[in-house]
Amino acid sequence: MLTQFLSKIVSLCKVSGNAWVLAMLLLFSTVVTASEKINSVRVWQAPESTRVVFDLSGPVDHRIFTLDNPNRVVIDLKSTLRTKALFSIDLKDSSIAKVRSAMQNKQDLRVVLDLKKPLKPKSFLLKPNAQYGHRLVLDLEGSVASMKAANVVTSKATSTATPIKKQQKRVTGGRDIIVAIDAGHGGEDPGAIGQKGTREKNVVFKIAKSLQAELNKRKGIRAELTRKGDYFLKLKTRRDLARKKLNADIFVSIHADAFKNGNASGASVFALSRRGATSTLARVLAEQENQADVIGGVSLEDKDDVLASVLADLAMEGSMEHSLTVGKYVLSEMKHVTKLHKKHIEQAGFAVLKSPDIPSILIETGFISNAKEERNLNSSAHRKKLAKAITKGIAKYFDQHPPPGSKIALRKSKEALYAKHTIRRGETLSKIANRYQVSLASLRRVNAMSQVDIIKIGQTLRIPNS
Repeated sequence: MLTQFLSKIVSLCKVSGNAWVLAMLLLFSTVVTASEKINSVRVWQAPESTRVVFDLSGPVDHRIFTLDNPNRVVIDLKSTLRTKALFSIDLKDSSIAKVRSAMQNKQDLRVVLDLKKPLKPKSFLLKPNAQYGHRLVLDLEGSVASMKAANVVTSKATSTATPIKKQQKRVTGGRDIIVAIDAGHGGEDPGAIGQKGTREKNVVFKIAKSLQAELNKRKGIRAELTRKGDYFLKLKTRRDLARKKLNADIFVSIHADAFKNGNASGASVFALSRRGATSTLARVLAEQENQADVIGGVSLEDKDDVLASVLADLAMEGSMEHSLTVGKYVLSEMKHVTKLHKKHIEQAGFAVLKSPDIPSILIETGFISNAKEERNLNSSAHRKKLAKAITKGIAKYFDQHPPPGSKIALRKSKEALYAKHTIRRGETLSKIANRYQVSLASLRRVNAMSQVDIIKIGQTLRIPNS
């Protein structure tokens, strides 16, 4: 609009012969059309990196370099104006101590990030999409947490006292089953947005934390979150965190779907499909969820290796079968606390579920685009009911399919060694031993009884299998 206005003024000046005004307008036009501006700046702190996002009025040429003593990252942006957005950046809990800026050559902008520790920068530009306009994304690899940990190690190393190495206890009772809970979206990617402005990333994070608390109440199960705050994670990173860092036995991704039709409603459970989606809605939702990397900001360097993807596909058949099984258990429990969109588990090509060696499911807890379900998802009581239902489904699955070496697997194997008998009126320990053809000594031993054979009606005894 401004360019068109200036063009009209220039035309009028040519007609009137006012050369001086024409020259000034041409100079002003060059400066205005050549300059972009920073509309806003956002900082997202993740455990292993810090992301800085500059929202721009248009594409810019930029250069990045680092300085030390003190540690700094310098960003030079050509033909970019200094704006108020650079003076109101929230740096709380981030790896950045301070942001400074200044104009150079009256046209270029220099932004300096004062760092709390040395960080490795990587930058890329993103074109506009449905959520954002032009963006310059700066990823700083490293974290405040690792800096604090390094300081602790250094202080211990310089201590004159020699620490006594504690002998680790041998774990003989089996290991916990690890459940990786992935709260969808986060940071730059808000996910779906409800009619009242509810952001999917916030709702599903609350559900994930509630699910973690419920699962951790179960003996032999330990739940871990892939995303522990409001920051962006690539889809591949979510899978890798579950498989490589957490050594998870199952991957559970939590979402709240949206559809152009506000009447669409009901929760769903999805497993991966490599042969096409089981319904039109499943295909649409998979396409929406797979756009998370684009919205959140991923450069071309982050694309999966094609050969690795092919090899993963070949190893995925077994885990997909188990994904369908655990999905059915979860869906059967969720129907008691919320409406279901479909009574059976659906399948589609969700990128986040492409873990070749562990069962992986995606749970759409409801339609955030539906007014009623948006209210439900904002209710802590409803979220807790959902978490309990999902927990029951996962627990039932592992009760039937416990991983080898887990506490639940060991418990199940011990239970298989014994039968159970409930004592009735008139029975004695010796009569029970004769009935099952086992010795009194073995009956006392497996039930941790003394030589005094005192039993009670209704008491349950374990009977050694012959």
